[in-house]
Amino acid sequence: MAVLLVASFAMIHLIPGDPVRAALGPTAPAALVQQRRADLGLDDALPVQFGRYLKEVFTGRFGTSFISRQPVDQIIGTRLVNTLELAAVATALALLIAIPLGMLLAVRTENGRHRGSELTFTAVTGAVAAVPEFLLGVGLVVVFAVALHWLPPAGRAGPDSYVLPAVALAAGPAAVLARMVRVETLRELGKDYVRMARAKRLPALRLYARHLLPNTLTAALTVGGMVLASLIAGTVIVENVFAWPGLGSKITESVVSKDYPVAQAVILIYGAFVLTVNLLVDVALAALDPRSEIGRR
Repeated sequence: MAVLLVASFAMIHLIPGDPVRAALGPTAPAALVQQRRADLGLDDALPVQFGRYLKEVFTGRFGTSFISRQPVDQIIGTRLVNTLELAAVATALALLIAIPLGMLLAVRTENGRHRGSELTFTAVTGAVAAVPEFLLGVGLVVVFAVALHWLPPAGRAGPDSYVLPAVALAAGPAAVLARMVRVETLRELGKDYVRMARAKRLPALRLYARHLLPNTLTAALTVGGMVLASLIAGTVIVENVFAWPGLGSKITESVVSKDYPVAQAVILIYGAFVLTVNLLVDVALAALDPRSEIGRR
C-alpha cells in the first residue's frame, strides 16, 4: 500500500505541464496563475505536498478538484458505483464463459481425442485474447449498435447498455482463463482419484462438479487472479470507448486536464481494486483447498 501511495503521487507529478494554467486557460494573467498556485499549495516543496496528500487520503477526503472545485470524494462517489457494476458484470461473464468452456474442451479432447476441436479452441481463444479492448469495443459498436441497431452504442441508460462494454471487457480475460482451466482440467483428469471415480461409475455431474471442479480451480485461479486484475484495469479503456460514466473515463479527463487530486485518487482506487482481487483469489484458494482451515469448514 505504501508503494501504491508513492506511485500514485509520483506518476501525476511527472506529467509535464502546469495544472493551474490548464484550468485557467492560456490567456489568464500571470499574476492570477501565480496566486492560484499559491492557494492550491503547488508552490510548496514536493515532500510538503506529499505529506498533505497522505493526510487527505487517510482522512478519506482526497482534497478538492483543481478544475471543478468540488471535493474529490464526491466526484468519485458518483462514478465508483458505475465502474464497480461494469466490472462485476464483466467478471461474472468471464467466469461463466471460461470455466465451463475450459472444462468441456478438456473432457472432449482428453487423450488426444477430437484434435480438430482442440485446434479450433486454441486458435479462437488465442485470437480473442490478442485483440485489444478498444478495438474489440469499436467492432462491437459498429456491428451491434450502428449496423444492426440492437444495442445502444454508448452511455449507461438501462440493462442493455451493459452488454457491449461488458463483452468487450470480459472477452480477453475469458479466453485466457478458459485456456488455463482446460490445461488444469486435463492434468486433473489424469490423476488416480478421477480414474477411481470412473471405475466406480460415479455420475458424471458429481465427478466433474464436486471433485474435478474444485481441484481444477485451485490451480487455475492462481494465475487467474492476474487475469481478473487486468480486467479491472481494462475498464479505463473500455469506459472511454463506450462513454461509460465511471472512474476509467474520469481518470482520462483528469490526466488530460492535469487535475492532480482527482487523478491521484482514481489511481489509488484502481490499485486498491487490484490488491482486493488478489486477496479475494487467495481466500478462494484457501476455501477450495481441503487441507486449509477454511476448506475444512
